[in-house]
Amino acid sequence: MHKSGFVNIIGRPNVGKSTLMNALVGERMSIITNKPQTTRHRIFGILNGDDFQIVFSDTPGVIKNPAYKMQEAMNRFAHSTFEDADLMVLVTEPNETYEADDPILKRLQHIEVPLFLIINKIDLSSQGQILALIEQWQSRLSFTKILPISALHQQGTQELLKVILEHLPEGPAYFPTDQITDRTERFFASEIIREKILELYEQEIPYSCEVDIEDFKDTETKTGEPLARINATIYAARKTQKAILIGKNGDAIKRLGTEARKAIETFLDRKVFLELHVKVRDNWRDDEQMLRRFGYQE
Repeated sequence: MHKSGFVNIIGRPNVGKSTLMNALVGERMSIITNKPQTTRHRIFGILNGDDFQIVFSDTPGVIKNPAYKMQEAMNRFAHSTFEDADLMVLVTEPNETYEADDPILKRLQHIEVPLFLIINKIDLSSQGQILALIEQWQSRLSFTKILPISALHQQGTQELLKVILEHLPEGPAYFPTDQITDRTERFFASEIIREKILELYEQEIPYSCEVDIEDFKDTETKTGEPLARINATIYAARKTQKAILIGKNGDAIKRLGTEARKAIETFLDRKVFLELHVKVRDNWRDDEQMLRRFGYQE
C-alpha cells in the first residue's frame, strides 16, 4: 500500500512554518530569517519513502490588513491551501493570541480533513504553560492531534511525521521520487539573495525589495569544475533605498554579493559567479505587471 497527500502548513508570520517544513523534508526549502513576512510564495517540499510521498506546502503567513497588492497575493497563496489539503497543520507559538472571529479559525471549523495543531518554540516556555495552551486550544477547535514541538531543535518533529503518515490517505506519487520541491534552482537563488537582504539591511529596506534572476547558466571553471553564472537584479521601491542597498563606495552591495554567493554555493553544491544590480521601480508592490513578473499574479 502506497500513501500520498498534500500536508498544508498554515499560520501567522514568523511562527516557524518554514523551519518546520525544512525539519520535516530535511532540505533547506524555504528561506528562514527572524523577520516576519519572509515567505512570500507557496512552496512545496516533497518527502519520499519506499511506500509514501508527502507533499508539504509552506505558505506566507496570513496578513491581517494587507497594504499592497503583493500582500493580497500572499494572502491568496495562504488561503489556497484550504482547497487542496489532505491534512492541515496549523502552527502557533506560546504568547500568540487568536480572536474568536479570526478568519483562519473560522475556515478551519469547516474543513473535513485531519487537522493538527503544532505549538512551536516550546523550548521558550515551561511545561505548565504548554499544558495550559493545549487545554485552551482543545476548547476552541476539534483537532485530530495537538503536538508541542521545537522545529528549530527538531524536538517532536519525528513524532509529528509519524502521526502524519498514520493519517495520510492511500494514493500514488504525485511527483518523481527523486524530486524534493516544485521550485527551480533559479527560484531558490532569488530567495537566498532576498534572505541575505533581510539579514544585512534594517527596517523597511528588505520589505521594499524583490529579486529577479535575469540569467542563470550552468558552465564550468577553467579547471573543469561545475559553475553557475547568475545575474540578478534587486528592485527597490525608492531611490533612497537603492543608495542604501549599494552603500558607500559599493561596500554594502559587495558584502551582500559575497554572503549570497556563499549561501547559493552551499545550496547548489557547486561554484557560483554572482553579479548583482539594483534598479528602482516605484510602487512595484502595487504594479500588476511587475507582480506577474515576480510570480505573484497569474
